Amino acid sequence: MFLYNLTLQRATGITHAVHGNFSGTKHQEIVVSRGKILELLKPDTNTGKLYTLLSVEVFGIVRSLMPFRLTGGNKDYIVVGSDSGRISILEYDAKRNVFEKIHQETFGKSGCRRIVPGQHLAVDPKGRAVMIGAVEKQKLVYILNRDNQARLTISSPLEAHKSNTIIYCILGVDVGFENPTFAALEMDYEEADNDSTGDVARTAQQTLTFYELDLGLNHVVRKYSEPLDERGNMLIAVPGGADGPSGVLIGAENYITYKNFGDQPDIRMPIPRRRNDLDDPERGMLFVSAATHKTKAMFFLLLQTEQGDIFKITMEVDEDMVTEIKMKYFDTVPVASSMCVLKTGFLFVASEFGNHYLYQIAHLGDNDDEPEFSSAMPLEEGDTFFFAPRGLRNLVLVDELDSLSPITACQIADLSNEDTPQLYVATGRGPRSSLRVLRHGLEVSEMAVSELPGNPNAVWTVKKNVEDEFDAYIVVSFVNATLVLSIGETVEEVTDSGFLGTTPTISCNLIGEDALIQIYPDGIRHIRADKRVNEWKTPGKRTISKCAVNQRQVVISLAGGELVYFEMDPTGQLNEYTERKEMSSDVICMALANVPPGEQRSRFLAVGLVDNTVRIISLQPSDCLQPLSMQALPATPQSLCIIELCASEAQTDSGSMGGLYLNIGLQNGVLLRTLLDSVTGDLSDTRTRYLGSKPIKLFRVRMQNMESVLSMSSRTWLCYTYQNRFNLTPLSYETLDYASGFASEQCPEGIVAIAGNTLRILALEKLGAVFNQVAVPLLFTPRKFIVLEDIRKLIVIETDHNAYTEQLKSDRKQQMAEEMVETAGEEEQELAAEMAAAFLNEDLPESTFGSSKAGSGMWASLIRIVDPVGEPKSLQVVSLEQNDAAFSLALVRFACRPNEQYILVGTGKDLKLSPRCCNGGAIHTFLLSPDGTRMDFIHKTEVDDVVGAICQFQGKVLISVGRLVRLYDMGKKKLLRKCENKHIPNFVVTISTISNRVFVSDIQESIFFLRYDKTNNQLIIFADDTMPRWVTVSCLLDWSTIACADKFGNISVIQLPLDVDDEIDEDPSGARALWDRGFLNGSSQKANTIATFHIGETVLSLQKSQLIPGGNDCIVYTTLSGTIGILAPFSTHEDHDFFQHLEMHVRSENPPLCGRDHLAYRSYYFPVKNVIDGDLCEQFNSLEPSKQKSIATELDRTAPEVAKKLEDIRTCYAF
Repeated sequence: MFLYNLTLQRATGITHAVHGNFSGTKHQEIVVSRGKILELLKPDTNTGKLYTLLSVEVFGIVRSLMPFRLTGGNKDYIVVGSDSGRISILEYDAKRNVFEKIHQETFGKSGCRRIVPGQHLAVDPKGRAVMIGAVEKQKLVYILNRDNQARLTISSPLEAHKSNTIIYCILGVDVGFENPTFAALEMDYEEADNDSTGDVARTAQQTLTFYELDLGLNHVVRKYSEPLDERGNMLIAVPGGADGPSGVLIGAENYITYKNFGDQPDIRMPIPRRRNDLDDPERGMLFVSAATHKTKAMFFLLLQTEQGDIFKITMEVDEDMVTEIKMKYFDTVPVASSMCVLKTGFLFVASEFGNHYLYQIAHLGDNDDEPEFSSAMPLEEGDTFFFAPRGLRNLVLVDELDSLSPITACQIADLSNEDTPQLYVATGRGPRSSLRVLRHGLEVSEMAVSELPGNPNAVWTVKKNVEDEFDAYIVVSFVNATLVLSIGETVEEVTDSGFLGTTPTISCNLIGEDALIQIYPDGIRHIRADKRVNEWKTPGKRTISKCAVNQRQVVISLAGGELVYFEMDPTGQLNEYTERKEMSSDVICMALANVPPGEQRSRFLAVGLVDNTVRIISLQPSDCLQPLSMQALPATPQSLCIIELCASEAQTDSGSMGGLYLNIGLQNGVLLRTLLDSVTGDLSDTRTRYLGSKPIKLFRVRMQNMESVLSMSSRTWLCYTYQNRFNLTPLSYETLDYASGFASEQCPEGIVAIAGNTLRILALEKLGAVFNQVAVPLLFTPRKFIVLEDIRKLIVIETDHNAYTEQLKSDRKQQMAEEMVETAGEEEQELAAEMAAAFLNEDLPESTFGSSKAGSGMWASLIRIVDPVGEPKSLQVVSLEQNDAAFSLALVRFACRPNEQYILVGTGKDLKLSPRCCNGGAIHTFLLSPDGTRMDFIHKTEVDDVVGAICQFQGKVLISVGRLVRLYDMGKKKLLRKCENKHIPNFVVTISTISNRVFVSDIQESIFFLRYDKTNNQLIIFADDTMPRWVTVSCLLDWSTIACADKFGNISVIQLPLDVDDEIDEDPSGARALWDRGFLNGSSQKANTIATFHIGETVLSLQKSQLIPGGNDCIVYTTLSGTIGILAPFSTHEDHDFFQHLEMHVRSENPPLCGRDHLAYRSYYFPVKNVIDGDLCEQFNSLEPSKQKSIATELDRTAPEVAKKLEDIRTCYAF
């Protein structure tokens, strides 16, 4: 079994975000890392939308990320600390749209190791040096400079090591142009290591250490070190030099402290707390992310607490000495892993979990009535300031980036009867969780919908002048009339456009500089800018059947297959070519490409005929209307469209970029895409794709300033290039009849379309997205859910640690309100009552402000029935008691009650995570109504450990209780235990069954294979795995094969050998079962690992499924970071052999950006086995043409053939 790994949706969670001028222009961009992906985002200052310019897989773990700019430079570079044991410096090349590796210096072994640098990065604010640090001991400093050609140079590393020292954070201190200085939060553990009592460890102090790089001596010295009273978690640099007082802020639990060299006294200030907070009062408060903004006149810092509250910090400076810190509540946004303040006034928040946000800073919060806290205000030790959280006042949300991180569960089913299955994904954490329905397709925004006075058959948009940015008219053709609408503030009918309104229109266009052309059945109408009209009438009784138009040429086909060609002369007059061309059969469709810049005409005309052929005809003066090439088609053509693609895929054999593509829509719903040679007119490299059941109509539109094709069948598809890659994606919208590109001030790149008797103006904003989503919000983190396919419902269990149930939360609020009134004096009774009432009525959305933290060991759970069809909605919510944590669920039909469906939910009681202990567990049994809209509680079965997995089995149910696997049957007052197996070592995570075999996965020890012996009523282990695997999820593939994923990001496929015997005839008594006489401390029979692959992110769902109608089965996986990918089996040895060689060549020609070896990365924990990395193979399309050609030659193919193979294997299994 050989598998091919493909990523359908890249990771959406962001671990680091930095901003700078990476393209060398005035505009700032944001570089984010998504685990093993580097992505460049650009905020559009006009619309406020965030666009992805570039996304690159680095096949390594990005551990740290920093921008830096050489002194006097105008461009930022990117420093990346990864698991490659190397420091990488990247530059963004805007012309080629790639990250270029400028320097890569090796300093240690690969992997995330304790003493190999890469975890921490710090840059001197003046861009002279960079420090890279490990978790422990090692710190290296590199000096950065430029050579004669202004290229970046990097020095040998200078060591700043200190043994037995843990590093929490390092930072470049802004000291202006003095020697570069770095600050580090460190802790020495040598004494604690030698102390067996543990007292030293409890009292160990963190130190703040300053390291100075002496540029004269080329040496790093420990300049200064001082112990800290509180243990800090982060350092924040304060602008220095001419911009500010320099120094650092240390964020610690409940306090923030300012420190600097010299005579500067420490300034310490408590972190403000929310007034009337339901959180545990003993719980400390930390700052978790920070952003600095400085201008020539001032600077401020934005610091965010772990509840999401942002504070604006400013400093009072007197003669370079800071006298006080001022802090003011700014706004509350979701908790961020990184924040970036851009010069254009945007705040980018890369959320820890869930969607990411781009805000506009509307006010700096200087003039509002919010109280300002100061370090100069007298406070008792341990006291703090209080503030009241509120909705956004200083920030305005302008854009939102969808993020699926973390995906906790996923199921694939077609509950909406759309032929293509939907992905139902449980995502998010706490009150920001949601259940999302993902459909393959682009999201469509409706800008306007208006009814028309009849059913139109076509629509076009035209400009008045070639220089115009926006369209002037929408032309709508009916069976016997043409309607012309002008585009302005509103869309209104006009009568003075020069168009003939009493006839249907076949086509219309802007021709020449400023003239319009209308082609109708009886002739051609040429409307000049001064409203003069020239008419050309058809000869005799013949009518025009088809036509093709561009900016300078018109070709019409008269009934019977005669072609007439017109071309515009320099005076703006349309001239008919002297000869006409008789075609061998009737013309069904025609197409002209746009006139290339700097040329007089498009060279080729494509004509589709009834005899199932497409012919390319020359329009050059030397051989005008002479046939050049022909392509036979499998069915009758319906529509043609020639566009120029600028993608790297559109490379001709000569290696030149760009190419003409002829798109052919057939009447049987198949789209062909063929490369049209721009010199000879030859057709080659045909790609085929089935789009739908209706004949395909093709329309040319503009997307991202490039030509694209809209293909209409039973669904509408868009063919476009995005980040140098060709995409063919359906629109998630109803069926359309006809369309045209549309450009106006409100919608610069839209589509005007007709559907039935309505005219619609649509916009596609999320190009490049694989899925569009609809979401139903959840209250707690979703753990698992099941799909009831026959009644189209979902049942979800949601569980949160450190949380209150709704009931306990309202009780706590009531109790706090009563305490407020009781503690108030007699004069303040009335005021206290008002405050208590206001507190009870206060309803801040938890999705933004976060839920209350109840403390360790406090759990809240609920069970929810969701109707996912149409607009998803919750039908019923059943809350469990406080500290009942739901972890497993299943739908079960018992043999003793065949007509009833039961929902079984497994819980743990008072579970503590570290060290793991609990007060037992329970199985809650609910009866599901026949229509699936409600559940009724039947009974509860108490057990003595957490219920980890539940699975129906032969009319009964298998349930894991801790490490025990038990078989239960239905009883009147509780479930009845029938048998159990006690030989799983740690904790059962999943149970799968097929026939009488049971596959059980253990949290540490991989998969166990059990057989149920009915006669002796025994569950017996007959085989197990040889490797320890920390299994998170498993998926049964067949009678002897199971796929499993572990928490370190590996997917393995495990198979029992053919000679495995699960019968136990030799021991009929059952007293000495097979597990009794095993070897390797396990069973006597071992399973084989037939495939292993390192994904790089923790996989939390695996299933075998089809993703496209009529497609083949594949393994679909989803990860904690929001990745959705597949492992597809190869159907032939030839395919496997081809991709194996392609992977080998791309691996050597295109090594990963951050210096990690690709083969070593994919073999992180186990050597990669029988899996080809499709993500690496697909990088072939983004290689330089010369490299593509050399790789293709090695494979005995041409570059387009290799690209076609890559596209075919993707479309065979997915999209």
